[in-house]
Amino acid sequence: MRLREIYSKLENCPKVSFEVFPPKETTDYSTLITELENLKKFNPSFISLTYGAGGKNNNSPELIKLISQNGFSVMPHFTCICSTKEFVFDHIRSLENSGIENILALRGDVPDDKSLCCNDFKFANELVNFIKSNSNLSVGVAGYPEGHIEAKDLKTDILNLKKKIDAGAECIFTQLFFDNNRFFSYLEQVRHSGIDVPVVAGIMPILSKNQINRMTKLANITIPKELNEKIEKYQHNPKDLQKFGIEFGIKQCSELVQSQVSGLHFFTLNKSESSYKILENIL
Repeated sequence: MRLREIYSKLENCPKVSFEVFPPKETTDYSTLITELENLKKFNPSFISLTYGAGGKNNNSPELIKLISQNGFSVMPHFTCICSTKEFVFDHIRSLENSGIENILALRGDVPDDKSLCCNDFKFANELVNFIKSNSNLSVGVAGYPEGHIEAKDLKTDILNLKKKIDAGAECIFTQLFFDNNRFFSYLEQVRHSGIDVPVVAGIMPILSKNQINRMTKLANITIPKELNEKIEKYQHNPKDLQKFGIEFGIKQCSELVQSQVSGLHFFTLNKSESSYKILENIL
């Protein structure tokens, strides 16, 4: 089912989806498939599969096929910063031939070695336009509730987001956030800009302090004071921190569900337990 069909269906609860990444340095996907099987009871609309920074650790046809064979729809990610038009054309044609209907179009992180980059695509909106012009794929894009880390400000970032929508993107999946008020404010500004496609909330269950530190260094993500104090309190006790993270996730997602958010997109980090327990308490 295509993105616009998934998010146009009216239901009492929001659509749920899960993001996973290809395991590094192995082609044994059994553990990943087991984690996904644990989440099947929540009837996910799709599993999104990351592509990898700088063109590395790319989602493979074998893994996409395996996830599909286990009863899941797959939305592969694709980054363009290091890709030629010829490569992108061949890739999206291969996805369509495999029965894939949806793709998440991203610019991707600029690698330290800029010689890896070509000039065919500089921004995600160019990739969206190319995909829509050369395939029947339904395209999702990324949104940033606190602004992309490279953007001058949030207003500028939303203008860039509109370029992606005008190019043909049909759905927005946000970066993770821990302050719902920032998401609600972002959604209001997105709508004010004339964007009317579904905006799906990105949720990352809290598992470790290192995880939080790593994410806040890579992106504009505010950690509310009270939340940060709890993370500091439990940082040396992983089980207690995970338990608190689940409690926080339940509260955060319950408020989003009450606001009738279009969907919840869980960044699972290839682990199902926290996402499972959050959803078990809100759906």
